[in-house]
Amino acid sequence: MINAFELQSGRLKQIQIESKADLERTQPIWIDFDDPTDDERLWAKELFKLILPDDDDFGDIEASARCFEDVTGALQIRSDFLLDKADESRNVPVAFVLKQDILFSLHEEDLPAFRLLRMRARHQPGYLEDCRDLLLDLYATDVEYSADALEGIYANLEQIGNRTLKAHLSDEAAAEVLASIAGEEDLNGRIRRNLMDTRRAISFLMRRRRLSTDEVEDARLILRDIESLNGHTSFLFDKINFLMDATVGFININQNKVIKIFSVVSVALLPPTLIASIYGMNFEFMPELKWQFGYPLSIGLMIASIAAPFWFFRKKGWLK
Repeated sequence: MINAFELQSGRLKQIQIESKADLERTQPIWIDFDDPTDDERLWAKELFKLILPDDDDFGDIEASARCFEDVTGALQIRSDFLLDKADESRNVPVAFVLKQDILFSLHEEDLPAFRLLRMRARHQPGYLEDCRDLLLDLYATDVEYSADALEGIYANLEQIGNRTLKAHLSDEAAAEVLASIAGEEDLNGRIRRNLMDTRRAISFLMRRRRLSTDEVEDARLILRDIESLNGHTSFLFDKINFLMDATVGFININQNKVIKIFSVVSVALLPPTLIASIYGMNFEFMPELKWQFGYPLSIGLMIASIAAPFWFFRKKGWLK
């Protein structure tokens, strides 16, 4: 699918693209390819002399393969944008090409940052000035979206902390807490990676000197926001590690309680075992063997030897 956008009266207007002729008649500042077909890729090549990157181009992690100027003078940028859903969170790769004062973007699915920018640019006159301003606003919106996701992580960790530190934590509940913490840690790591990738892309744009004075200042503001969010991700990593250690500590405490019960039982059973061993030796000269009350006495001694340690342990609070 192709979405073309023109600037009309300072607002971003979407143009419906159904054919190559529709695309040819537009004067866009942004052409967004959302999971394009082979025909749509061919239109881009014929009308704009643009070869859209394929899946193999998205996998490179080297800076030289993600941000570069091609032989035609177009700026090629590969970036990751955050997608945070209730059931999953991941980084979605997006390819940008700045060519002929048009921003071309390619991705496999619609993204929250793209939807939010389109909504703002439609309702706020003068929100965008050109394709470079548009690209910077996409990055700024993604940073804002990442900040909202970090706030969600902090709120979830607060709930996990209250559950972990203010109540008895069973092994089953601890397993659920560990799974929740692992999910928040994964999202926090993805956000940090996304911010790092955005910072690299913006720094590339500034080095290429394609931005106006106002756009350079906007880029610096975005970089400062990224630095602030990086510090917040570090704080969240520390909080995650603390909650992880606390939860594992509660699991160890529960296990130690079980081991303690076994230890107490073992110690309590030692005296009756000793008594039974003594009267089980069957020596010839043992006066209690033929005594009428020998058996009840030995049973009574064993019961008393069990009760006495349990009473002592209970008094010391070792059975709790």
